[in-house]
Amino acid sequence: MTKTAAILGGGVIGGGWAARFLLMGWDVRVFDPSPTAEETLNAMLGRARRALPALYDVALPAEGKLSFHGTISEAVDGAVWIQESAPERLELKQKLYQQVQSVCDPEAIIGSSTSGFMPSELQSCATRPEQIIVAHPFNPVYLLPLIELVGSDKTGPDTLDRAKDLLETVGLFPLKVRQEIPAHIADRFLEAVWREALWLIKDGIATTEEIDDAIRMGFGLRWGQMGLFETYRVAGGPAGMAHFISQFGPALEWPWTKLMDVPELTDELIEMIASQSDAQSGHLSIAELESLRDGNLIGMMRSLKARGSAVGKVLADHEKTIEPVMPDLMVPMITLDRQVPTDWVDGNGHMNESRYVQAMSEASDRFLLWIGTTPDYIATQGSWFTVENHVRYLAEVMIGDRISATTKVLEAKGKKLKLFYTIRCNGEVAATVEQLLIHVDMQTRRAGEPPAEMADLLTRIAEAHAAFGVPEGAGGTGRR
Repeated sequence: MTKTAAILGGGVIGGGWAARFLLMGWDVRVFDPSPTAEETLNAMLGRARRALPALYDVALPAEGKLSFHGTISEAVDGAVWIQESAPERLELKQKLYQQVQSVCDPEAIIGSSTSGFMPSELQSCATRPEQIIVAHPFNPVYLLPLIELVGSDKTGPDTLDRAKDLLETVGLFPLKVRQEIPAHIADRFLEAVWREALWLIKDGIATTEEIDDAIRMGFGLRWGQMGLFETYRVAGGPAGMAHFISQFGPALEWPWTKLMDVPELTDELIEMIASQSDAQSGHLSIAELESLRDGNLIGMMRSLKARGSAVGKVLADHEKTIEPVMPDLMVPMITLDRQVPTDWVDGNGHMNESRYVQAMSEASDRFLLWIGTTPDYIATQGSWFTVENHVRYLAEVMIGDRISATTKVLEAKGKKLKLFYTIRCNGEVAATVEQLLIHVDMQTRRAGEPPAEMADLLTRIAEAHAAFGVPEGAGGTGRR
């Protein structure tokens, strides 16, 4: 059953929330009085449609239905999650909650994107304070998974748990904050770095670009995959964190930073920061910077996913929940359905020839899994090794295109298996691949017969698939 989310405020943050829910199969109802809200959100949704699926190696759920509404009551109708992303004005948010709670489902969760207000402040004028929580995201919400979940002593006992479970289904990483505090957790770190950066600029020690270089060329990369404490644990060497603290802890008493002392934001300092920022990246439009940001994030996050580390583990775990279920094996079946990510494209701007084979390989892995070649089977018994591929390149495939592969069993005789893949893009046949595999005993690493149960299943599949005829382009392997 399709779930419904209501988004109150469709700007940068609210639009990101809308895109995340929508692309994960939810219906999304938006309320935003701005006359340009629909245009702005649709532009963001276009970027999200290119970006979010590129993190996954399977197709995302069918996209939900997006609708815009002129009243709050229409927007929240039927919603199980209501996300408020209004401007950071407490009275405005409190008034909004009063309107929402007069018409919404009492069991719906109301989350606020606030970066600074505590839930007790948001709840102070509410009819049902236990229904309102902080659900603070990070931009772009359609890519970055962290959501800070914060409740107060009035929050329902199971509300944060329900919120956590729900948000995990759309690929987010909810972090339950133990107790409410202004600016929660992450923004307090960002605020500390921001204060120090303002002083470095004001005192003429560094420019905006030099400060950004110090982050993106050094510790930012370490933090992105290890965080703060794990990074310092490594810095402590074999002796670990205790050694690091004993070695570098005394430096905390040195007057290095001005974390609680903020320079006055005079017109002169603001102009200095703005002019340096313009010199740094003013040659690029905001849309170009957003595209650059998304591409960089996708590349880093996919690399981490391949290693099951940090944010990559969140992606990998979520991907398992949207993996396709095993279809009827007795007819040619879809074994691959995914978007072409940025790192699959070559200098000609289209999918590199090796990636056609990778697409086939992913389709092959899924088919072999369905016939019983599980990780446990590979670890203890056998596997299928590719001996030969015959590839026909028939059409261009571009970045962001959605591709699928249909698998047909041409031959299954003992330890020999011949498969045929038809790779399609936008309804057009983009390539065909014929693959010859041999079953291998993983203990001896030599060719060997598959178990009788697997061999029997493959024989039955091959006989059933024969009724569909020989596909065009077949016959390219096993000619020796």
